[in-house]
Amino acid sequence: MKTCIIKSPLGFTKIVGNQDGICSVVVLNSEEKITDNIPTELEDCVIQLQQYFEGIRTHFSLKLNLKGSNFQKTVWKQLQEIPYGKTISYLDLSKQLGDVKAIRAVANANGKNPIWIIIPCHRVIGSDGSLTGYAGGLHRKQWLLEHERPHKQQTLF
Repeated sequence: MKTCIIKSPLGFTKIVGNQDGICSVVVLNSEEKITDNIPTELEDCVIQLQQYFEGIRTHFSLKLNLKGSNFQKTVWKQLQEIPYGKTISYLDLSKQLGDVKAIRAVANANGKNPIWIIIPCHRVIGSDGSLTGYAGGLHRKQWLLEHERPHKQQTLF
């Protein structure tokens, strides 16, 4: 496995992957040394994340190497169908997956998503519109949702 650390607006971001694809993208809660030479296997991911944070990328096209149960992988695949700038409730996500009673299992799989941002688990919110759980912290979830908001308020002065 290859690893690199980049600086993002959310903090130091660790990317892990190999020739089979990206395995993990997480924002760390501590400062780390930024990787000087990005491994070839991770270059596309770094570029696409930078484009996302610059506001010029709304969809990722990366090879992913997911590690998880079949159910988790099903949930993570469905998360990738949530359009940029949109949100969905855990209940609606459960309905899309065909089992409204699986809401807790869906929420648990969502929380175990190893590839933050690229698999947009941050786009899942409570049925009442509230921000609920995010492994990276609610402040990061809020930042990501505001970043993706379709009509950003511009300052007048």
